[in-house]
Amino acid sequence: MRLTFLGATNTVTGSKFLLNTGDKKFLIDCGLFQGLKELRQRNWNTFPIEPHLIDFVVLTHAHIDHSGYLPVLVKNGFTGKIYCSSATKELCAILLPDSGYLQEEEAKMANKYGYSKHKPAVPLYTRAEAEKTLLQFRALEFRKNYKFAEETHISLIPAGHILGASFIQVKHYGTTVLFSGDLGRPDDPIMHPPAVIQAADYLVLESTYGNRRHNKINPLDELSDIINRTANRGGTVIIPAFAVGRAQHLLYLMYQLKMTNRIPNLPIYLDSPMAKSATDIFEKYTDLHRLDATLSKKVTQVAKYITTKEESQALDQETAPKIIISASGMLEGGRVLHHVKMFSSNPNNTIVFAGYQAAGTRGADMIGGKESIKIFGEDIPVRAEIKVLSNMSAHADYEEILEWLKHFNHHPRKIFITHGEPEAALSLKNKIEEKYHWPCVIPDYLYSAVL
Repeated sequence: MRLTFLGATNTVTGSKFLLNTGDKKFLIDCGLFQGLKELRQRNWNTFPIEPHLIDFVVLTHAHIDHSGYLPVLVKNGFTGKIYCSSATKELCAILLPDSGYLQEEEAKMANKYGYSKHKPAVPLYTRAEAEKTLLQFRALEFRKNYKFAEETHISLIPAGHILGASFIQVKHYGTTVLFSGDLGRPDDPIMHPPAVIQAADYLVLESTYGNRRHNKINPLDELSDIINRTANRGGTVIIPAFAVGRAQHLLYLMYQLKMTNRIPNLPIYLDSPMAKSATDIFEKYTDLHRLDATLSKKVTQVAKYITTKEESQALDQETAPKIIISASGMLEGGRVLHHVKMFSSNPNNTIVFAGYQAAGTRGADMIGGKESIKIFGEDIPVRAEIKVLSNMSAHADYEEILEWLKHFNHHPRKIFITHGEPEAALSLKNKIEEKYHWPCVIPDYLYSAVL
């Protein structure tokens, strides 16, 4: 086999790994590059392999940095099937059209306010193109061995992280390659822990938190303190949240805080039609997470769901204290931008980040202390309190990764460290080599290896 790294190298975005087995060429993940301009530009570059030469794609999970490039691939000639778990298939049916819509809206805004150098600005792909892509999806069952060629078998194994997330195990002529996708946490309050893996010849391993340990503080304590402090000064809490995974986790925390009377009876709004749809899927797949059907129902009823643009706009005119959870999680698009534009200039308000912020995103800029951020071509002052929930991540930290690796009784010949900023990837490489003495490589973009 030949493995080529087309993304998630020295960055946490754009996951794409090409496997060539001789008779088949296929991608593991097909994600969108986000964040820094130089990374986003890769989305527009000619793809390193002609899309029509790719036989199929297998997805680890639905997040856009793992699935969001699929409509471009299809638009440029890919006609094969896209395989993933049933939950991932349903979540992609929400995320991909929304991604296309947001790109159309961004192009529309750029043309309206004249802040793009392209005349006219055009979307990378449209909602219609994303919806066409969904026709090529096919669902696979967990832990079932699927034959894709005479000596090539593929299995999906539960990875935690979010609903439907999978490790992808590829076996070819007796050699096993395991792709971690995004590795979940052992003690996530909602998701089951990632499956124990005991052997792989090669491992492609994420390193998002490869140089950090998650703070042991209870997020309920952090969130309670933030909400009470903000409400006492008459402010509003804005929480940018990933519509899949993080929004549902936040609803669970809000439910717990309300049931124990730890926060005032403020209205809670989930302003993201996509997050509402994802929450409906969350209720459907109770076998894939820790909450039973009764508790799932109670959790999802803790917020009022905002569906129309008019309802969303009305929230910005409401001056009473409230909590707004809205996508996107890194402030890269969506309704949350309008809320941040309205509320960030008032020091009584608080903007709370509940997930990883990739370099070059508005979220990373705000956490980094920038005094203003650009939204729709306008510089918006940042005077609101900025907080980061320190134990909300759905990614394993380096201690949790090392603990997961200790179950391998047949150690990998090589581990490829991906999906991390350079410091995080290098730190995890050093920790694995020091603890287990297993050889690790940090591949560069377009790096290729024979397995």
